[in-house]
Amino acid sequence: MSKPEWLYGIHTVSAVLKKHPDRVLEMKLQEGRDDVRLEALLKQVQRAGVTCQRVSKKAMDHQFQDANHQGVAARCRLSQSWDEDQLYTYLDNKSGPVLLLVLDSVTDPHNLGAVLRSADAAGVDAVITTRDKSAGLSPVVRRVAVGAAEVVPFVQVTNLARLLKELQERRIWVIGTELDETASSLYSVDLKDNIALVMGAEGSGLRRLTRENCDQLVFIPMQGDVQSLNVSVAAGVCLFEALRQRL
Repeated sequence: MSKPEWLYGIHTVSAVLKKHPDRVLEMKLQEGRDDVRLEALLKQVQRAGVTCQRVSKKAMDHQFQDANHQGVAARCRLSQSWDEDQLYTYLDNKSGPVLLLVLDSVTDPHNLGAVLRSADAAGVDAVITTRDKSAGLSPVVRRVAVGAAEVVPFVQVTNLARLLKELQERRIWVIGTELDETASSLYSVDLKDNIALVMGAEGSGLRRLTRENCDQLVFIPMQGDVQSLNVSVAAGVCLFEALRQRL
């Protein structure tokens, strides 16, 4: 774990309390704020046995300044990224179909934060990226992810091509997203079994070695003139199609 830091916002704090209450060291709630969501959050705090201090709005605004704290903040031990061995241990003990999201050189922290949020909503087992030339779990990412960065396993690897081969050996079908003449429509592909969806960076797409280590390529059918989507939007489309098929 990294050193404790303050997280703020109702959804973010609630997510940590629900999944990892042991990480929450103390909390601050704005006094006099009439919000049903805060009352529900207070019940979570009480169940977790976390020390909670009531403070004024002025004190909250002063401590967290420009942040949209929504009247709640929690000092937490933040999650850290996994390595390959931790991922493999998780996969070895996983029951049911696996859904992984692999990001190839996605550098924008806002995109990563949005991807993590969608990944949590779609039930992704882990989000995987490279250690170099990719965004990590920065404060910006955690803020944009609205709690998802604390609950979705985030894996950083040194060699993405090697990781994809290891996933294939574990009978996980690796599906890359790419506008390519050999690619199939996303909506024609079976996404119910063990799969790893691989998304490339905007503009450059998948790197050559990454693309060559995919079992299959898919594209998202579009009707507009601009045949591209923001990577976080594209990831959401693919993940929720996988979720739809699994429901």
